[in-house]
Amino acid sequence: MRPPLTFGLTFAAALASACLLAACGKPPGGPPPAEGTPVVGVVTVQPQRVAITAELPGRTTPFLIADVRPQVGGIVKTRKFREGSDVKAGETLYQIDPATYKATYDSNVAALAKAQASLKTTRLKAERYKELVAIQAVSQQDYDDAAASLQQGEADVAAAKANVETSRINLAYARIDAPISGRIGKSTVTPGALVTASQATALATIQQLDPIYVDVTQPSAAMLQLKQAMARGDLQKSGANAARVRLLLEDGSAYPPEGKLEFSDVTVDQTTGAITLRAVFPNPNADLLPGMYVRAVLQEGVKEQALLVPQQAVSRDSTGKPTAFVVDAQHKLQRRMLETERAIGDQWLLKSGLQAGDQLVVDGQQRAASGVEVKTVQWNPGVKPVAEAAKAAAPASGNTAN
Repeated sequence: MRPPLTFGLTFAAALASACLLAACGKPPGGPPPAEGTPVVGVVTVQPQRVAITAELPGRTTPFLIADVRPQVGGIVKTRKFREGSDVKAGETLYQIDPATYKATYDSNVAALAKAQASLKTTRLKAERYKELVAIQAVSQQDYDDAAASLQQGEADVAAAKANVETSRINLAYARIDAPISGRIGKSTVTPGALVTASQATALATIQQLDPIYVDVTQPSAAMLQLKQAMARGDLQKSGANAARVRLLLEDGSAYPPEGKLEFSDVTVDQTTGAITLRAVFPNPNADLLPGMYVRAVLQEGVKEQALLVPQQAVSRDSTGKPTAFVVDAQHKLQRRMLETERAIGDQWLLKSGLQAGDQLVVDGQQRAASGVEVKTVQWNPGVKPVAEAAKAAAPASGNTAN
């Protein structure tokens, strides 16, 4: 009879252990406790007035640029500027040896004086012959010869004056002056070098940096889309500020002074399909140098009823199309297919998919699904995500001994 008694005691002990585990609320391998209603952070989609801008790449270009070349030949005697300095228009840059040009000028001045003296005698003779031929004291032929000599003398004086002016100009060209004001670069010659008139190599280059041009390129297709949007009324001209341009430097920093759009080219580049736009910027401190890569931000127009949504609220489906979740009147999630137009900062500008007043899910949509009932809280940038906030607000759970 001992074995039946032992079996009964073992069964009773197992039954007691099972009851104890059930009382403690931790059945081994059982399902987890059910979670509460999910909490999501939402924003109310509202239309707003948005300035539409375009960020275009470009390069800086001097406002004025002039290559300094000699107009007469000779030996460079002196260089009168410091490389890399600012020069004024009319300031002397180089001095070519003027000795031969000065001699030519003096010779032509003397030739002019001789021609003028000869003209004086010829004129007096022609005037006397004019009176004598009237009384037939001299022949008509003599008078005609005297009148012709007078005309020839006048022509000789005019030619001598022209020679004097030419030699004066060449003498002045021996002093090479700055054609424009600006910053001068390095010199390609030193004193003692031989230069020739209109040589191919420039002696130096002067560039005016204040103001300075910025040439940017825009696809012609984008310009056509902009015109079509304005024609449909989707965009409106931004008034007097339409010509204002902001500049971003190569390191991403903003250039403080604003520029002004000067013109857009009338020809499309056949190789790139782009059109060139030119803006002018003040550059008092020469922060912008020719050839720098920059990005110009142009204000294209204004959209009065634009819908902007945070980028983190938009995800992509398996085909790459943008989607988002909204909360309907029954506090249930609905998936919407969106059509975005462009990114503006950390937001998307929408073409379609949402309407004003929709409750857009921004936070907590990672495990969202259509038809799920949720609780909503207002989403604010910089605040803890909804999941972390809910976790922090939930009472701490621990093992409870009974």
